[in-house]
Amino acid sequence: MLRISIQTIVRGALMAGGIGIFLAASPLEVAAQDRTPMRIAVEGAFPPFNYLDANNKLQGFDIDIANALCEVGKFECQFIIEKWDDIIPDLVADKYDAIISSMSMSLERRQKVAFTEKYYNSPSVFIARKDSSISDVSPAALSDKILGVTSSTAQESYANHLYPEMKRTVFRSSPELYKGLADGSVDIILEDKLAIYDWIANTKAGGCCEFKGPDLIDVTYFGEGAGIALRLDDKERLTRLNEALKSIKADGTYDMINAKYFPFSIQ
Repeated sequence: MLRISIQTIVRGALMAGGIGIFLAASPLEVAAQDRTPMRIAVEGAFPPFNYLDANNKLQGFDIDIANALCEVGKFECQFIIEKWDDIIPDLVADKYDAIISSMSMSLERRQKVAFTEKYYNSPSVFIARKDSSISDVSPAALSDKILGVTSSTAQESYANHLYPEMKRTVFRSSPELYKGLADGSVDIILEDKLAIYDWIANTKAGGCCEFKGPDLIDVTYFGEGAGIALRLDDKERLTRLNEALKSIKADGTYDMINAKYFPFSIQ
């Protein structure tokens, strides 16, 4: 909610007193009034896409994309950190207006929320420790292994349906999932490839592990990339965000953000 400025109060008092004096609004006041408020939910536990830094400030690819869209789309944006399990129900309940948190656009989710055009795409992949004997990631070959997945993700749904015989451990967040793999709590994990790329490539802990098997691309479970989720009836905001997304891709803003996090295009 916009705060009422001292100028606005003074202007109202002068008008009420019948004095014909008009004070011009400041440029910042005008800019704020021209913007549409938008509350954005993020998990804050999915590096490098969204996470809290050492100063407890939100960082990541999703956050930079959201800020760029807010600037171009003329939204006054507020970020809200939300538990992943509650993120769609609370959007539907109008506790915020959009989810910009690397959400894959699965068919199941499309029944509950509307999505913009995709803002990035990433396959899922199995990851195991380098000293593991695992080479075949078929359901039959992994039947005696313990699989790790993150709660309420497309990867969990995929595993539930295609690997029903596997024992599994469900973690609350991606960092906990990676720790479980590194310390041997699970034999193999299933995760978004881009999400885990930085951990494997650039951290000491991630050096323990490597990708196993082919990239997994299944529209039924993983959708057609990551999109911004909105309530089903929020047509105007959907149109504005799609236009803003198209704009930041055309003017090079998207590419600059992409290069900050990945040495390759993720469009």
